[in-house]
Amino acid sequence: MKATAEKLENNEVLLEVEVDAGQLDSAMEQAYRKLVKTVNVPGFRKGKVPRIVFENFVGKAALYNEAVEIVVPEAYTEAVKETGVEPVAQPQVDLVQVEEGKPVKFKATVRVKPEVDLGQYTGLEVTKPVVEVTDRDVDGELQKLQQRHARLENLTEGALENGDIALIDFVGRKDGVEFEGGEGTDYSLEVGSGTFVPGFEEQLVGASVGETREISVTFPEDYPKEDLTGQQVVFTVTVKGIKRKEVSALDDEFAKDVSEFDTLEELKADIQKKLAESAQKEAENRIKSEAVQKAVENATVDIPEEMIEMRLLEMLGSMEERLQAQGMTVDNYLQYTNSSREQLKESLRDDAARGVKSTLVLEAIAKKESVAVDDEDLEREIARMAEHYKQEPGVLRKILEKQNQLDYIREGLIRQKTIEFVSGRAELVEDTNQPEKE
Repeated sequence: MKATAEKLENNEVLLEVEVDAGQLDSAMEQAYRKLVKTVNVPGFRKGKVPRIVFENFVGKAALYNEAVEIVVPEAYTEAVKETGVEPVAQPQVDLVQVEEGKPVKFKATVRVKPEVDLGQYTGLEVTKPVVEVTDRDVDGELQKLQQRHARLENLTEGALENGDIALIDFVGRKDGVEFEGGEGTDYSLEVGSGTFVPGFEEQLVGASVGETREISVTFPEDYPKEDLTGQQVVFTVTVKGIKRKEVSALDDEFAKDVSEFDTLEELKADIQKKLAESAQKEAENRIKSEAVQKAVENATVDIPEEMIEMRLLEMLGSMEERLQAQGMTVDNYLQYTNSSREQLKESLRDDAARGVKSTLVLEAIAKKESVAVDDEDLEREIARMAEHYKQEPGVLRKILEKQNQLDYIREGLIRQKTIEFVSGRAELVEDTNQPEKE
């Protein structure tokens, strides 16, 4: 087989391919063996018709058409590998020559990955994040622990306060008429959580068990249900029960109850350490993100629409998976947000384009700087994944090989190394806009 590639405008390449005549002959035989099983020829059992009789009966064109469907896709795939082009869309194929005893010739016009004109990607000025953990940060984590391990006590008397959990029945009415979705029974509401319409929870404060209140609220202008947007409604709310959190004192006993430490000071030290590690990790990620963002902004590339569409489909697929994990569907989400699939796609288009450009720029940098992943890198990543999934590395590797995932993992590692290359050569500058901590 012979193949040549010629660059055209708009990220297109023209492949001219010539396939040996012997391959057409072989494909014609395959076509005959396939079609002869589907055609009834008088005087012969199905599948037992001699080829010359079959050709005379159905015509040679049927065999040529079937043979082309065998030869061209295989030859196109081989031509792509041979010429090194990287298609991002299906090709437009034009047959030039299909004759018995002669080479098959065809042209394929295909959109390919665009060339990237890299700008500056080393020595970029990147803001150095401030990594600091204060006593207030540690106290905040301790308070979260207190709330997480708080005991709930039922109140038989007393008034509802912020932070209490109220068991309520409620009915909402607009202009005196009940509206859909405005009713609930035995609903547990943490007062002050901001779960309900603004103003609702605040008006419950001070209520006692058994009390019924009329609560007037106005739905926000950005409320997803159009019939309630900006509308004033009245809820009739009955408080059926109140539960109050009783938090433990911050002492050594508390530390023993909620952790593996014997003293509160040891627990504080551990919280301090973990917060510092998390803050350092976040700072490193911010440096990487800003460095890559600037490298991408400095590059120029004409992104094919097909690549943006492909990224949009990936984003919508990921979104659908997240919604399913929450017990929702895309249709539910669209109904809730009062939008269509086309509107959703359009809202994601800019992010998709940025994502494609980022991928292309990082690939170009990796190629220019010869960023590579060796077998040791791959084995370490598989070992890390195996630990996460509680699996033996050797077993996991076999699974990944069977699923053809190793190349995908290599690509991810190259991307990661490239990001580290760019951020590692950035010039860190102090953040002059950092607000002072109180």
